[in-house]
Amino acid sequence: MNEIYEISPRLCFRSPKELEEALQCPITITVNEFTTESAAKFRGMVALAVHTGQTVIPVVIDSYGGEVYSLISMLDTIDACPVPVATFATGKAMSCGAVLLTAGAPGLRFVGPSACVMIHEVASGAKGKIEEIKADVQESERLNKMIFGRMAKNCKRNETYFQDIIHEKNHADWYLTAEDALKHGVVDHIKVPSFKVAIKVEETFG
Repeated sequence: MNEIYEISPRLCFRSPKELEEALQCPITITVNEFTTESAAKFRGMVALAVHTGQTVIPVVIDSYGGEVYSLISMLDTIDACPVPVATFATGKAMSCGAVLLTAGAPGLRFVGPSACVMIHEVASGAKGKIEEIKADVQESERLNKMIFGRMAKNCKRNETYFQDIIHEKNHADWYLTAEDALKHGVVDHIKVPSFKVAIKVEETFG
């Protein structure tokens, strides 16, 4: 029976050689959805990328969004990462995707010229008894304040900057072009940079 080398619940290698080869390859992480499973995979990929020795971890976002708690898990992973994370929006970075886009390191947040960024409030799907609905609404308000606050901090805006704009738009979805995203500090650059990888091999004879 082959031994499994587990980096995370979603990243397993069947031999030391397979693990070693993975650690030698610079990693780019792609985010298409925000689920418990994708958040776990994201955490494992970031941990793996840290051990490759690469100086920047690219995170490519092309997503309609998803679960806010999974987003929070990804944000916490980036906050704890000792290596700078670069974020890139290609195609679309909507809802959770827009928030993750702002979490890139200063100067390392990019959006494609034709990409769409969409920002909105946390959706409340409250059902059930009145007290349950009240609790759900309170939690949604807490999440909105926290998420918009983190975005504002990442974008070097005042704490209620994004909440105020959403309020002015009668709480409707806010679609931003690449130029709008740059104007509001969501990104630092309008372009999709190319990746260049330099691999150095050293041999020692004793």
